[in-house]
Amino acid sequence: VMVAAAAGEREFGSGESAVTARLPLMVRSSPPRFLNFGDEFELPVILQNQTKAPLDVKVAVRTLNMALRDGAGRRVRVPANDRVEVRFPASAELPGTARFQVVAAAGRWSDASEHALPVWTPATTEAFATYGEIDEGAVLQRVSKPTAVVEEYGGLEVTTSSTQLQALTDAFLYLVAYPFECSEQISSRVLGIVALWEVLDAFNAEGLPSPAEIRAALSRDLENLQGLQNGDGGFGFWYRGSPSWPYISIHVTHALVRAQKRGIAAPKQVLDNARRYVERIEKHIPSWYSVRVRRSLIAYALYVRKLMGKPDVARGRRLVDEAGMNGLSMEAKGWLLWTLAGEPSASKQVGALERDLNRRASETAATATFADQYRDGTHLILHSDRRTDGVILEALIEAQPKSDLIPKVVRGLLAHRVRGRWRNTQENVFILLALDRYFKTYEKVTPDFAARLWLGKRFAGEERFRGRETKRHHIDIPMRQLDQRGDDLVIQKDGAGRLYYRVGMTYAPQSLKLAPADHGFSVERRYEAIDDPADVAQLPDGTWKIKAGARVRVSLTMVAQSRRYHVALVDPLPAGLEPLNPALSVTGVLPQDPDEQTGPSWWWRRTWYEHQNMRDERVEAFASIVGAGVHEYSYIARATTPGEFVVPPTKAEEMYFPETFGRSRSDRVTIE
Repeated sequence: VMVAAAAGEREFGSGESAVTARLPLMVRSSPPRFLNFGDEFELPVILQNQTKAPLDVKVAVRTLNMALRDGAGRRVRVPANDRVEVRFPASAELPGTARFQVVAAAGRWSDASEHALPVWTPATTEAFATYGEIDEGAVLQRVSKPTAVVEEYGGLEVTTSSTQLQALTDAFLYLVAYPFECSEQISSRVLGIVALWEVLDAFNAEGLPSPAEIRAALSRDLENLQGLQNGDGGFGFWYRGSPSWPYISIHVTHALVRAQKRGIAAPKQVLDNARRYVERIEKHIPSWYSVRVRRSLIAYALYVRKLMGKPDVARGRRLVDEAGMNGLSMEAKGWLLWTLAGEPSASKQVGALERDLNRRASETAATATFADQYRDGTHLILHSDRRTDGVILEALIEAQPKSDLIPKVVRGLLAHRVRGRWRNTQENVFILLALDRYFKTYEKVTPDFAARLWLGKRFAGEERFRGRETKRHHIDIPMRQLDQRGDDLVIQKDGAGRLYYRVGMTYAPQSLKLAPADHGFSVERRYEAIDDPADVAQLPDGTWKIKAGARVRVSLTMVAQSRRYHVALVDPLPAGLEPLNPALSVTGVLPQDPDEQTGPSWWWRRTWYEHQNMRDERVEAFASIVGAGVHEYSYIARATTPGEFVVPPTKAEEMYFPETFGRSRSDRVTIE
């Protein structure tokens, strides 16, 4: 059935014998594309009478996960050859999917429509997790329900396992679900998946796709990377044709090589071109790169070449000799140690690298870490200290498997997790590669024990672990069952082996109002009228009032106190607004921002951002480097759905240093 909206006709069959019939009564609904938890809106339903007489129409709505706030039915008279709009006030109930059906009837005539739309999680959510292990006895963890939280959302989750692989769940999910998709982040996701390929069944956390879905996603990621490759075999950040970045090109090649080893290969020409780029990396590094960055890129390329099965031991030896220990970054030393380990001709260089790493480790009784800095060019190689720890850990396992530093580096890495993961995609992927190697090398005790759990006086469950397996036991306790005064969570182990556990808490504050925060960026959001000044107004309580159907300019101001690298500016939309994408021909001509520079020199102006996305629920802008100062970004949206909508804060962050961030306040938008 094809609905011809303009003519109000339906066509049955095809070709010359097709039969066209006019529908006397038609019903159409126009919901938003999504909802935020806490939204209240008016669902517009259009009743169209295509007869020559007025119709008395009964219209009803049935919903799932969507509350109707003023009844589910209406009676309305629709004039002949005319249409009438009926509105049903509604609100989102729970995160997930909202569904509704609309049915209209007038005598023997009737029509219906059905829709589904996502309901995103509350505007503000928090998630925390703590990990530990038990060799003997039991541990006690005090658990209290957070105050003023949404009872229907979140709760306590306890996971027990006989392997520490479960401690990587949040880091793995972070890579799988990372929202931005440049070539680095896609290839990091590929590396994270292939690193844990043999133990994906161990990751049974809520929201994780099935192994078949992950395999299909991996194939899609490799196809996307193929579409980003430049003619020189290298890769830029966002699209084919942007300048190839040496580090990004090596990193993508790393992902392609590891995926090929797992039996999922990119087309031969793509892989061959990428390999040639890496083999000739020194010709692709710009002359203005610092010597330290240049040497690190060569070291990473040598690491990838060894993975290819084409090691260049001679170049690695020369690099160590010509640079010396003071002329190499810590991660360059790690890549070179991994590359040269086991090569008789490089024993001198391997010994020097091992001694230096042992000397440079910052140790406590329990942990060991490594610190380094580039002074200039950090953004060119996406450097961070925790990534350095991961690189060196893998190298030590390869070259010095009995080193006392190895378990200390592992504990140091696990201690640096925040909410179960590390700070950015680069840290997570290199640490996962190293820890995967650690787990396969050092977990030797065969488990044979029982794990028992109590929450307060209530026995929560028991699980047996026998032999080497990736089995885990989950206990989910809804938020409404937790005690505000707190309970003691007791986890006990009885038997041989080590018990690993994870205790996690997820919650959503009842208040959807957030104050601005400045931790490296200041961010402000404004809604401005375009066609009529009366279309947009801000009420004394801060709520924005927008006329339905009006075009609105959303203006974002981001202030960076100093130079920032790899910045993402993300503005969530209220569900009642739809962005107008100027890249689509159907959008038409959009008015220019009056604050933008105009005049004869317009042609040389460049935006501070390099890439932008316009999605159903958010608008994003990205930049590799953002200078200190004030940066403006704006886009145009249309008010499409009446209602009162929650708007999460606009957020700016350094993608690889997300603790450097800032957000605007949260807003409420009323469309009427």
